[in-house]
Amino acid sequence: MLTRLLDFTHALRRAGVPVAASENIDALHALGHVPFDDREAFRAALATTMVKSDQHRQAFDTLFELYFGAAPTPEATDARDAADPGQNPEEYLEDLFRMLLSGDGQGLRDLARRAVAAFGRVEMPQGGSPYFQYRVFRVVDLDAMMRRLMEELSGREDLTALEQQLWKDEFEARVKAFREEVEAEVRRRLAEHRGPEAVARHSVRPLPEDLEFVRATRDEIAQLRRAIRPLARKLATRLAMRRKHARRGRLDVRKTVRHSLSTGGVPFDTRYRHRTPHRPELFMLCDISGSVSAFARFTLMFVHSFQSQFSRVRSFVFVDTLDEVTHFFDSEDFVSAVDRMQAEANVVWLDGHSDYGTSLRKFWENYGASIGPRASVLVLGDARNNYRASEAWVLKAAKQKARRVYWLNPEPLRYWDTGDSIASEYARYADGMIEVRNLRQLEEFISRVV
Repeated sequence: MLTRLLDFTHALRRAGVPVAASENIDALHALGHVPFDDREAFRAALATTMVKSDQHRQAFDTLFELYFGAAPTPEATDARDAADPGQNPEEYLEDLFRMLLSGDGQGLRDLARRAVAAFGRVEMPQGGSPYFQYRVFRVVDLDAMMRRLMEELSGREDLTALEQQLWKDEFEARVKAFREEVEAEVRRRLAEHRGPEAVARHSVRPLPEDLEFVRATRDEIAQLRRAIRPLARKLATRLAMRRKHARRGRLDVRKTVRHSLSTGGVPFDTRYRHRTPHRPELFMLCDISGSVSAFARFTLMFVHSFQSQFSRVRSFVFVDTLDEVTHFFDSEDFVSAVDRMQAEANVVWLDGHSDYGTSLRKFWENYGASIGPRASVLVLGDARNNYRASEAWVLKAAKQKARRVYWLNPEPLRYWDTGDSIASEYARYADGMIEVRNLRQLEEFISRVV
C-alpha cells in the first residue's frame, strides 16, 4: 500500500496537482482511520488530505481509478466477467434504457462495466482507450438512447414546458455520466494490462490552469471561467503583500552606522532607504480575431479581476482597426463585459483580417500622448499580420516613453516567424515577447512584471 500510495502521489504531481511531502504524510495518517474495504471512504480520505482545489478533483479521481480501481491482474477481471450471465445487445439496451429512466448511479456503473466486458473487451494491450471506447459505443448508441428518452418524455402530458426542460437536462447528465463510466472502465482495464503509469500519461486531462487558450473546447472554456477568478484573487493578494513589504525599503548602512555611534557601534537603531512603490498604469492592446480571441478574452478577464493593483487600466481591441473598450469593464460582471466587447467594439473596417500595422498606428496617433513613464504597454496577439506593413516603429516609440513594453504570444515558440508571422520584427522593440498559452504562464508573467 505504501508503494502504491507513493506512486499515486508522483502521478498527481506529474499531472500538475501540487502535493507536498507533508500532505503525503497526512494522507498516510488518515488512512489509519478508515477501513480499506470502504472504497469511497478511502477515496475521501486521500482527497481531503491531497487536493486543495476543486479544479484539481477531476485529475485526482481519474488517477485514483487507475491506481486503486483496477483489479490485481487481468485474469481477475476475466473471472468476474465470466460470472455475469450472457446478454445480447437488444436485452442490454433495454436494461440501460430502464436504468437511465430510474437514475440509479450504481446500476449505471455496473452496466458500464458489463458494456466494456461484452462489446469492447480490452484484450489487446496494443490498442488505446479511444479504440475500445469506439467498440462499446458502436453497439451502445447514446444519441439514439437520448432520442428514445426524449420520446418517452414527450408522451407525458402532465409535464409543463419547464419540467420537460429540467427532465431533458437530467437525462443529458445521466447519459454523460454513463459515458464517463465507460471511459473510466476502459482505463482501468488498460491499467491492468500495462500498469497505471503508462495509462496515466495519456488519460489525465490538463488542469484548468494548463489548458491552452486557443485550443480549449466549450467545456474547457467553462472550466477556465470558473478557475480565473480564484487565481486572480490569489495573485492580487500576493502582489498587495509584496508592495506592503516593499514600503519598508532596503537597509541604509551609512545612516545605521551613524545612528549607532551613541551605542558604541552596535546597530540597535537600523535605518532604511525608503521608497514609494507606485502602481503602474497599464495599456492593453488585444487582437480578438479568429482563434486568438479566446486568449485575449481570458487575459482581459484575468487582468481586470485584479485591476486594483494598477492605478489605471485601459483596454483596446483590434482586428484590422482599433477601438478602446475600457468602459465595458466598469461593471463587476466581466463575462458579460467581454461578450459585449466582442459584439459591440468597432474593430473591423476593411476585410476582417488581422492588421497589426494599422491598429498600432491608430493607437499611437490617438492615444500615444497618454503614455507616461509609469505606464506599461501590453500587446496580446500571435503577430500574424497577413503580409501587411508591420509599423513596428510604434513599439519603438512606445518603449521610449513607457516604463515597459511586453508582447504576449499564445502561439508555441516554434511557430514564431513561420508563414505570415513577424514575431521577431516586433520582439526587436519590446522588452520581451513571451509565450503565454495558458493561465499558469499568464500568472507567472503578471507576478514577475507587476
